[in-house]
Amino acid sequence: MSDESPLIRSLRAAVAAAPEDVPLRLHFAELLLAEGRSDEAVSQAAVALQHAPGDPAARDLMVRAMDLPTPTGPPAAPTSPTPRMAERPQADATGPEATGTEAGRGTNTPDTRNSDRTGPDGADPTATGPDGADPTATGPDSVATGAPAPDVPGAESTTRPPAGPPAFDWAAAEQDVADLVGPRFADHATEQPLTSDGSGDAGDASAWDIDGPGDVDVRLADVGGMQEVKDRLEAAFLAPMRNPELRRLYGKSLRGGLLLYGPPGCGKTFIARAVAGELGAGFMSVSLSDILDMYIGTSEKNVHDIFEAARRQAPCVVFLDELDALGAKRSRTHHSGLRNVVNQLLTELDGIDGDRNEGVFVLAATNVPWDVDLALRRPGRLDRTLLVLPPDAPAREAILRYHLRDRPIESVDLGKVVKATEDFSGADLAHVCETAAEAALLDSARSGTVRMIGTKDLLQAAKQIRPSSESWFASARNVAMFANDGGMYDDLVAYLKKKRKL
Repeated sequence: MSDESPLIRSLRAAVAAAPEDVPLRLHFAELLLAEGRSDEAVSQAAVALQHAPGDPAARDLMVRAMDLPTPTGPPAAPTSPTPRMAERPQADATGPEATGTEAGRGTNTPDTRNSDRTGPDGADPTATGPDGADPTATGPDSVATGAPAPDVPGAESTTRPPAGPPAFDWAAAEQDVADLVGPRFADHATEQPLTSDGSGDAGDASAWDIDGPGDVDVRLADVGGMQEVKDRLEAAFLAPMRNPELRRLYGKSLRGGLLLYGPPGCGKTFIARAVAGELGAGFMSVSLSDILDMYIGTSEKNVHDIFEAARRQAPCVVFLDELDALGAKRSRTHHSGLRNVVNQLLTELDGIDGDRNEGVFVLAATNVPWDVDLALRRPGRLDRTLLVLPPDAPAREAILRYHLRDRPIESVDLGKVVKATEDFSGADLAHVCETAAEAALLDSARSGTVRMIGTKDLLQAAKQIRPSSESWFASARNVAMFANDGGMYDDLVAYLKKKRKL
């Protein structure tokens, strides 16, 4: 702008170079207001409030620049373009306008210049002090800012109340500058506390997906076969819960941890839900995405909040899925954030406040237990391990019946299919049923006649699919042979010898 003074141009460039310097911006706005550029002054004050919402100087400048009426008093008089802390000349304090002697002497129409400053007798009680001097002539309170006068019976003061900046209608102010800045203040009535994912209060149990005791309708009876797995679960969790007298007699606590490991797709998650159903407990499934966060410290806080929610809703089963991702060996972890997550997990399982875990049952699942940090598997934490193998013959029959129950089948010999699917995982068996259904559907589409799924379709599908557990057993064989320190994988060694794979 060609009509700008050199000082204005210099300050404009300085503000552009340092946009977050609030005092500099307010000084620039004061000079704009002094030159009569109230719109630009309002814009600068709005930006200053954006960087410092509670700054009293910015609020004061906004009020003066917008010339807003105050909530309780009359509209503020236009302010002179002088610095806010400047002194008024003493001559103004002793003249007739300051004393208000012309306002109330024998006239029916008082002087409007002093109508707000005179008392009942027409004199201004605040115009002069005991010595005739104006007590408001100097100091920061001498500047008229449109502030509401204090409620003093019989008199009104022109000085600003000493406590805080002047109050005014911020809703109206935001409306006036809506084209300059967006809304800065949310409605308190609709404000909701946020978690790391934006869903609610992180410390509240409702912020985490916890199935109540009535929501878990799976029982161990729904798990086909796997009698050895059920027996181990009965001893570790179910018997102490069902017999509180015996539990107290033998000093068995209602807390503990169990690590389920084995090939993928063998029902480890299903078994964990069945344990919660048998206990009549809540169930919380936790995965890597529930814990990890991009901000430092938030991941550890998420671990703490998860266990706090489980403690509040005890008895509760906390299922840590893919434990090798959450609790990987710290010696192999180069990222400090992941190491801190393992440290926090150790603290929650068996730290100083470990006694608070009474009624919190921790079940974890992994396909590669040899990658889990050894500290997680020491006594008092996940101290018991359970090998979940591919389903045996009774379990395979139950799984096949489940996946064929809603499909059109005819004369299916499940015995033949069960023999043809040895070493198949539960996921593999579901894939067999899906493949057989696809073959029957394709034939029906080609012939125009609906054909039922038969034994032949299932056997043909079983020949096309290789058990997904084969690659897992190839890796586990090396661990069982060369890394079975302390007999940690004795059950795996026994299984491999029985299958003559070792």
